Amino acid sequence: MAKASNHLRLGVNIDHVATIRNARGGDHPDPVRALQIVEAAGGDGITVHLREDRRHICDSDLDAIMAGARLPINLEMAGTEEMLAIALRHRPHAACIVPERREERTTEGGLDAAGGHNHLAPLCARLAEAGIRVSLFIEPEASQIEAAIRLKAPVVEFHTGRYAHLFQDGDQQAVAAELRRIADAAALATKNGIEPHAGHGLTFDNVQPIAAIPQIAELNIGHYLVGEAIFIGLDQAIAKMRRLMDEAR
Repeated sequence: MAKASNHLRLGVNIDHVATIRNARGGDHPDPVRALQIVEAAGGDGITVHLREDRRHICDSDLDAIMAGARLPINLEMAGTEEMLAIALRHRPHAACIVPERREERTTEGGLDAAGGHNHLAPLCARLAEAGIRVSLFIEPEASQIEAAIRLKAPVVEFHTGRYAHLFQDGDQQAVAAELRRIADAAALATKNGIEPHAGHGLTFDNVQPIAAIPQIAELNIGHYLVGEAIFIGLDQAIAKMRRLMDEAR
C-alpha cells in the first residue's frame, strides 16, 4: 500500500456520497463511482463506516464496494456482534473499531479501549484470526495506546477532532499543545510497534501540521473531501489533499 518509505497514505471515506443519495432516495450518486474516482485520483485506500442505523452506506453498498475495489478497504465498525459477523464475512483489508451512538451526527470522540478491554479483546482476536488488520480509533492518550498494546492491535487511528476545533477557533497556543499531544502519542505508538494513523475534521487548511508528524502513516478523510467535491470535483479535491500532504512530508 505504501508507495515510498516516507509516503503518507490517504484513505478516502466515501460514506457521504451515500448520505447525499439517501437524502432523496434512488441510486444516485453511487458510492462505487466514487470508489473508482478515488482509485484514479491517487488515493491509497477506501474507508467506509457501516453504521448500525445504516444512515450512510448500507449493506448492498458494502457488497458492491468490496466486489469492485482494487484499493484496500478499511471498514469502520462498532464493536458489536452484528458488525463483527459482517466484517468476518467480507474480510476487508482492515477493520477500525469506532465508538458509535445512535443520537450522534458523526463520531464525537475516541474509543475507550482501556475501559472496554474485556469487551474488545475477543472482537480483536477474531478479526485478527481472520487476517483482518485491526485498528482502534482512540484519543491520542498514553492510557489508550497501552490498552491497544494489551489488545494486540497493530494500528491505532488518533481522533483529530479536538485539534480541528482548536484550529478553527484560532487559539494557536492550544493548537500547538494539541499537536504535541498527537505527536507524542504517535511516537509512543511507534515505539511499541503500533502503526499510528489519524483522522476526523481534517481539511485543506489544517492537514499539514498533522501530515508533518513523521510517525503517522495514514490519514483518513471523508466528509470534507466529499463536501469540496461539490465545488471542484472529487478528483480535484483528492489531488489537492494529496499535494498538501506530500508538501508537509
